[in-house]
Amino acid sequence: MERDDLGRALRDAAYLEGDFVLRSGRRSRYYLDKYRFETRPEVLGPIGAALADAVREHEPDADRIAGPELGAVALAAAASLESGLPFLIVRKEAKDYGTANRIEGVHDEGDCVCLVEDVVTSGGAAVEAVHALREAGLRVSNAICVVDREEGGVDELARHAVRLRALFRASELLEIPANPHG
Repeated sequence: MERDDLGRALRDAAYLEGDFVLRSGRRSRYYLDKYRFETRPEVLGPIGAALADAVREHEPDADRIAGPELGAVALAAAASLESGLPFLIVRKEAKDYGTANRIEGVHDEGDCVCLVEDVVTSGGAAVEAVHALREAGLRVSNAICVVDREEGGVDELARHAVRLRALFRASELLEIPANPHG
């Protein structure tokens, strides 16, 4: 799928208007509902392909892809299938049963990991995932998100020595006219 077509599909699937409180605590007049694009195979497949391409371009030494639960797990899986790279799931906290892992999936200390994220606003969730990965002995210096809301996430990740790249900036998606047919 061409980039412009993917942007339109993403906006058509996920863009909502109203009064929303974001994870960062900020209020917004619009919301990009990641579950509306991650649960639709005709959108998730091309996003997975675009993420895999971005990983190859920006983190060519990646041994693994990682996605924070819950929102980025489908993205990590889609990018993994497309790239052939194994993926890791970063839990919000270590589970208190079984293996008690915070990082799920096979990995070796020193592996290079590219983080994938859905919609980044302030970057808080991505930074938490980076810390968890680094605590597990993994190297993380690049992250790729589907949408950067352009509200400080790039700078916040940079403060933690991670470069954030986005498939789309929110300003780009907001410029796409709404599809009258939904």
